Amino acid sequence: MNRQRAHSAPSSDTRSANRDVSPKTRRILLTTLLKSVSRAFYLSLRVLPADLREPIGLAYLLARAADTIADTPLLPPERRLSHLRAFRARLAGEAAAADPADMSAELDGAFANPAERALLQALPNAFALLEALNAFDRERTRAVVLTLTRGMEIDLTAFPPAEAGTVTALKTREQLDDYIYHIAGCVGEFWTEISMAHTPALIDWDGARMSALGVRFGSALQLTNILRDAPKDLRIGRCYLPHSELDRIGLRPADLLDARNAACARPLLAWGIRTALTDFAAAERYISAIPRRCLRLRLAALWPVLIGLSTLALLARADNWLSPDKPIKAPRRSVYAIIIASLICGRSNRLLALWIARIRRRVERALCSHA
Repeated sequence: MNRQRAHSAPSSDTRSANRDVSPKTRRILLTTLLKSVSRAFYLSLRVLPADLREPIGLAYLLARAADTIADTPLLPPERRLSHLRAFRARLAGEAAAADPADMSAELDGAFANPAERALLQALPNAFALLEALNAFDRERTRAVVLTLTRGMEIDLTAFPPAEAGTVTALKTREQLDDYIYHIAGCVGEFWTEISMAHTPALIDWDGARMSALGVRFGSALQLTNILRDAPKDLRIGRCYLPHSELDRIGLRPADLLDARNAACARPLLAWGIRTALTDFAAAERYISAIPRRCLRLRLAALWPVLIGLSTLALLARADNWLSPDKPIKAPRRSVYAIIIASLICGRSNRLLALWIARIRRRVERALCSHA
């Protein structure tokens, strides 16, 4: 990445364009609406420095809208794929792309969830805000959402329809890595580029090195989500855990639908957890590289890591990790405890290293006790 470009200020004509989107519209999009369609991410967004909230929050909203289109069960997969490609064409600025208002109107009846319907209805304003960003933020936001939508297309083309009653797995670890990059790793690159563009304290960062750590940061979080959500995903025909790993333990993707196979599939879970732990080590290095005076930026990156590691600890202890009836997630009280404690020790790399090491030991002990 060109560091000088990343730290360039918005041009005067861009600052003028920013006034075309009213403060009220910005507030609705980036506060009210975003809060209604996000969970833990909203915490990180609110603690970010103000200059970062708009491009990162808007990227999340656009990606969430595309994901809503791709995942709605009320439309057949081929229609979802068609709408997703129309969304991508509009995002890329293609001349023949559908108008966002027409897209919203056509999709309005496909969503029963009020928050999702509001998100799709807000697409014209979201695209207007995208055009109002300064040139660097606009192009990086557009690029990351385009990459994310390619990952969503993998979901619609690599797996069978939910109603087919079959389960398909990704074939290899390389396929899984490629999917994870498109659905999450690219966000680490984007986060790094936007942070460097808006944070003078990061002037000494090596953009290439930090982007590479950012990719692994996003990969750690996504693989944790894949392990946590496996029971739900399996029931819509998607097994992200690859055949190459299933073959090692003599299981087929469909075998994971039976929660009684959780013990037999335990080596698969252990492989996934240890792979995620390796990437979380990169995430820890990423956070340590953020200057201590940039507390808001550190906290925004730290909270997902601590919540993700806590989720791995729960998965490592779970005997029923394949059960769809008992979803595994960090309790809300644990999340609040993480937030409070991080306010005290968030500036200290030593204290953070001790905290993260303690959670990692819990994970490893649980893996060993269930071996």
